[in-house]
Amino acid sequence: MRNFKIITMSAALLLAFVGTTVGQSDPDQLVTVDVNAINEISVSADPGSLVIDAATAGSEPDPVSDASTSYSITTNESTRKIVGSLSADYPANVTLKVTLASAGATSAGQKTLSLATPQDLVTGISNLAESSQVITYVASATVAASPGSAESRTVTLTIAAGA
Repeated sequence: MRNFKIITMSAALLLAFVGTTVGQSDPDQLVTVDVNAINEISVSADPGSLVIDAATAGSEPDPVSDASTSYSITTNESTRKIVGSLSADYPANVTLKVTLASAGATSAGQKTLSLATPQDLVTGISNLAESSQVITYVASATVAASPGSAESRTVTLTIAAGA
């Protein structure tokens, strides 16, 4: 009798378990993943002040440089470039040049920045993620530049379409 009760209880549990799985369907879900265009660029910090305060007698003032900052870039698009421009031009006889290094694209070398004409700084960018790429600024002035007036400008770096 005891064996009969154990067999009956086992059969009841088995039927209860089978009953819960037999009428159920496997649920499906449709998952859509969409990757949009990503074009992000950031800079590490502002460079120090570029102070032109020396010259060799008989020559123009010595240019000064700063390579203490860097940029990082992520783009999942092809045929991109980084262009740079100033928020306003420096006074006459004062020039700011910039060079952006790039391990995965082509640096355009040292370029003079201005408001009117954005400069191609890095070209040949395609599907790139780089960090800590060095930015080098060089400030120069002629002897005709007015002394004593510190001038700050914003340098804007933009990822743009183009080779």
